[in-house]
Amino acid sequence: MLYPMKLAPVFKEYIWGGTKLKNKYGKKTDLSTVAESWELTIRPEGTSIVLNGDDAGRSLSDVIASSDANILGDAAKKFDEFPLLLKFIDAAKDLSVQVHPDDEYAKNYPGEHGKTELWYIIEAKQGSSIIYGLKRETTREELQQRIEDNTLEDVLNRVPVNAGDVFLIEAGTIHSIGKGIVLAEVQQNSNTTYRVYDYGRLGNDGKPRELNVKKALDVINTSPAPVLRLPPNMTTFADYETQLLTSCKYFTSYLVNLHGKCQPTAGEGSFQSLLMISGNITIDYNAGEESFKKGDSVFIPAGLGKYRLRGKGKFIITTL
Repeated sequence: MLYPMKLAPVFKEYIWGGTKLKNKYGKKTDLSTVAESWELTIRPEGTSIVLNGDDAGRSLSDVIASSDANILGDAAKKFDEFPLLLKFIDAAKDLSVQVHPDDEYAKNYPGEHGKTELWYIIEAKQGSSIIYGLKRETTREELQQRIEDNTLEDVLNRVPVNAGDVFLIEAGTIHSIGKGIVLAEVQQNSNTTYRVYDYGRLGNDGKPRELNVKKALDVINTSPAPVLRLPPNMTTFADYETQLLTSCKYFTSYLVNLHGKCQPTAGEGSFQSLLMISGNITIDYNAGEESFKKGDSVFIPAGLGKYRLRGKGKFIITTL
């Protein structure tokens, strides 16, 4: 039976993580801090577990493999693995400056994949910022020298951010999340990261964290930062507003602000992922209902058909 599946997250504890995901977003874990909460994932480093319904306790990968229906949808057939990874990120400290390869470059390294990602800023302390590309045209030779001289920050494009800001970080764009930011991330299903610069920090083992300078320099876009792709204004309906966050060849994501009810359809083309940013929402479908709250992740199988959302809250809905 097809139904909306609430997913258990996979937690990641890194040196820059904080406690907001535990204290404000309902994440239950014995970890002292949570840097990333992987909300929709099928990876060797962690796979989503279904929490509700007939498939409770099973991994999402097992549910997909054993289903008689194509619950990923027709659009997933162009990918050779599960296509997406969705996260909440809590940056109590600055992340390292890093870059991700595109699909073509990643083919040269077994086990690596390209990575384009979308950021939706949920919270940002006053004065928070991100690094988004370079300030000016810069040669790889200059970048190499600046990495060695610890002057790389002089050519990085630092952008102040506020809650509600949206950024598409395309493969090859050097970037970093600054401290004081909580965001939702929609990305290709890849964990391939080339760390360029890390402020001289030591890891938990007391040693400098590994840099991946050669690969990073191979893939960095040396042109100035791309123009910020600001989304269009909200489209307003009686009970909700919706806003296109991005549509690229890997995924399409919308922000929905619900204050009543709406009726989406999960057709045969693609599954849908709902990432709850705030509030409480009930999903009515052909065989029952499920309730979800701030911080929850919901997998809507392709072919479920029409379903109804009612309540008050914000969520990001992503399809292929």
